[in-house]
Amino acid sequence: MISKSLEEYLKTMYVLKKQNGKIRITDIAEKMNCTKPSVNKAVNNLKDNGLLNYESYGAIELTKEGENIAKKALEAYDIVYVFLKDVLNLEEAEAESEAEKIKSAITDVTANKLAKYVHKELGLSNLDCDYDINKEKCRCCVRRTSVK
Repeated sequence: MISKSLEEYLKTMYVLKKQNGKIRITDIAEKMNCTKPSVNKAVNNLKDNGLLNYESYGAIELTKEGENIAKKALEAYDIVYVFLKDVLNLEEAEAESEAEKIKSAITDVTANKLAKYVHKELGLSNLDCDYDINKEKCRCCVRRTSVK
């Protein structure tokens, strides 16, 4: 189990990889509004936990486990964001800000229940197939459009 802070680094790295095709210390620092030494410390910690591969001044690559944690964090954020924006009708900026705060405070059990509720409420699908945010059982059968 890693800290929420390190989870945010993984999420940022995953997004950067998808956007730019590569992950660089400078880009992480800029995106997260923190210093390069802070990023280096986090990268080394994540490397020690087997969540990424990195050699000084080299490429940063997420391991499969690191990628899975990042995807799970993004999915949890998406679920909360959709609930706040589309169910509670919050403005987009407020929903984004609140979703980030809430996502980091809820458990996987709560995220799973919220996902089932959101999907049912919005008529996106029936999640009676034992949806579990940790196993992504419904990624193949639930075709959601991107919420961001």
